[in-house]
Amino acid sequence: MTLLNGVDAEKIDVDSGYVGDLLSDVLANAKDGTLWFTVQKHKNILAVATAKDIPAIVIVNGIKADKELLDTACKMGIAILGAEKSSFDIAGEFFLMLKNDL
Repeated sequence: MTLLNGVDAEKIDVDSGYVGDLLSDVLANAKDGTLWFTVQKHKNILAVATAKDIPAIVIVNGIKADKELLDTACKMGIAILGAEKSSFDIAGEFFLMLKNDL
C-alpha cells in the first residue's frame, strides 16, 4: 500500500478492515475507525468515510484516484492509499499484520 495524499500516516489509527464497493453496504456494516478497501474512486467515498469515521481508504486493483479526490480527502484528514493488488489480497495481508500485532 502506498499513501497517495498528504495525511500524516502516523495519525492513521485502525484496528480492523472492511472490504466493500457498495456505499450503502459500507455505511450499514463497516465499523467506525476501520481501514476501507474499495475500487471506488469518486467523491462520495469521502462522505461515507466521514459518516463512519473511517480514517483511511485503500483504492485497490491499481485504480488511480484523481488529484481533486486526493486534495479534498487530505483537507478532510482522510488518508487515501493505493494498492496494485486486489481487495482480497491486500485485505488478507492487512489481516495478517493485525493478527501478528495482537
